[in-house]
Amino acid sequence: MAINQEIGKIGEEAAANLLIEKGYAILARNYRIGHLELDIVALKGDTIAFVEVKTRSVNYLVSPQEAVNYRKRNLIISAANGYIRNFRRNENARLDVITVLHKNGAVVEVEHIENAYYPSVRTYH
Repeated sequence: MAINQEIGKIGEEAAANLLIEKGYAILARNYRIGHLELDIVALKGDTIAFVEVKTRSVNYLVSPQEAVNYRKRNLIISAANGYIRNFRRNENARLDVITVLHKNGAVVEVEHIENAYYPSVRTYH
């Protein structure tokens, strides 16, 4: 496995652990619908969160939040809508970002940004 993939897996594991600590149930990890992918789908109460995980080294030039650009957001929105349709979910939907900073492969900071952006995610009725 390439070093970037290994770092990404470390970041996703840290993100999932944070969500579990905060009382979320993990519904899916690396959920694929066609060529689209959702890093984490989590549920807490009546809200389903579609979570994009961005892992970067502490000295990376672009912050993890900035890496979720307009194009990437639209892909996540499409995947979230597909997940909602496929599983007939009717909870409130939210799009979050979890940023993970690492130094030499060790996690040094994890931040959960709820409602990181506001899309047109539709619930199934």
